[in-house]
Amino acid sequence: MMQTLRNIRRWPLMALLIGLTGLFLFPITLTITNSFMTESEISVTYEAIQGEQDPSAVMEHVALKWIPQLVTLSQYYSVLIEKPQFLLLFWNSVKIVVPIIAGQIAVASMAAYAFTQLRFRFREPLFFIYIVTMLMPFQVTLVPNYIVADKLGLLNSYLSIIFPGIFSAFGVFLLRQFMMFVPRSYTEAARVDGAGYLYIFARIVLPMCGPGIAALSILVFIDNWNMVEQPLIFLHDAANQPLSVYLSVIGSGELGIAFAASALYMMPLILLALYAEHYLVEGIQLSGIKG
Repeated sequence: MMQTLRNIRRWPLMALLIGLTGLFLFPITLTITNSFMTESEISVTYEAIQGEQDPSAVMEHVALKWIPQLVTLSQYYSVLIEKPQFLLLFWNSVKIVVPIIAGQIAVASMAAYAFTQLRFRFREPLFFIYIVTMLMPFQVTLVPNYIVADKLGLLNSYLSIIFPGIFSAFGVFLLRQFMMFVPRSYTEAARVDGAGYLYIFARIVLPMCGPGIAALSILVFIDNWNMVEQPLIFLHDAANQPLSVYLSVIGSGELGIAFAASALYMMPLILLALYAEHYLVEGIQLSGIKG
């Protein structure tokens, strides 16, 4: 009887979670299904959005369609074959994101190791400054980053985006949560055996922070794959901009291209979420427990 009552009490929560899941999946599902529509079907369905009717009547006349009348790959052919710009900007995104992930893991892991395993003056105040910078929005540091990049001659190059991304404070904070609770008996035993700080970091501390490094890699990839402001400000040449900027310049008369390009743009994120979900959940849970 008690078990039945518990199950009944869970139903409203389950209904709420299902509703929220459907709400979050709605734009993703709609984008993917509409990417297989023909251009004529998309034009008929979204003609009000394209300005062929009174814009004030958009909500009255636009009927969203989930299932295409005729499944076609013509939109994907246009994006991948007829428009090489898409693949060019895709590789631009890779050139930006991969160095940021690798660099941030290297810098954040060493900084977190220093904050947890080394004893030095002003360690806690310095880490507090890290936390403060992590809470600042991108717009606060935009002008200083631009001035520094200009002085160093890095404007219109990927380094103007990669360097600030590598030295992000979030990675230091996340990995510090793991390293704080690495058993000191391990590191002390290694020091007794004559191991140096570098050996302890590479052979003992770093392998024990595998879930945190995996979670950090996923979060950094998601954050930087979706960046828009930084490329628009620091990269003046449109040929050097990443794929995230391409989606914002597609015209209203190319909705079919927009759906296909958006679906392809989401694929790395969706595959990453499906493959590495347990790494992300485990990393965040462990950091929360240990914090």
